[in-house]
Amino acid sequence: MFAEAIKGAHASHNLTTRLRNVLLLLLTLVCTLTISPIKAHAQIIGALEVTIPFQFHAGDVKLPPGKYIIHAVDNTDLTLMEISSADGSVSALFEVRDAEANSTPPKSELIFNKYGNRYFLAKLFDEGNPNGSKVDESRYEKRVSQEAAEAQAHVQAHHRGQEGG
Repeated sequence: MFAEAIKGAHASHNLTTRLRNVLLLLLTLVCTLTISPIKAHAQIIGALEVTIPFQFHAGDVKLPPGKYIIHAVDNTDLTLMEISSADGSVSALFEVRDAEANSTPPKSELIFNKYGNRYFLAKLFDEGNPNGSKVDESRYEKRVSQEAAEAQAHVQAHHRGQEGG
């Protein structure tokens, strides 16, 4: 009987120790999450409309000059965007990651890398927000960039439904 009481007390002590360790782990996790800075994802709010006056590449797709709509694809943690022509005849998906502008852009804009006469969508910034999106380079752009000198072209965009541009 005495041995059973000792076993019961020992089991109760082990359970208490385990619970205390789990609670300590949870408390540490909560403190870490609240103290650590949370990095905000760059994002374009809503859809951007833009008229691009030249043929260009977005991701792995070559697109003709024209009017386009750009938006983040839902449920992708803002890492996948779609550009589609205003008439819906062509579109492309492309991956993005966070980017930061040298200064806060006064207007929404798309930035293209230019190699010779080839343009590649490189960055997107929303009006008044220095945090934007950088387009991942395609294999084709990497190859072209090694063969030619780089320049950049900026094209202003506006939120869909707004006047002007």
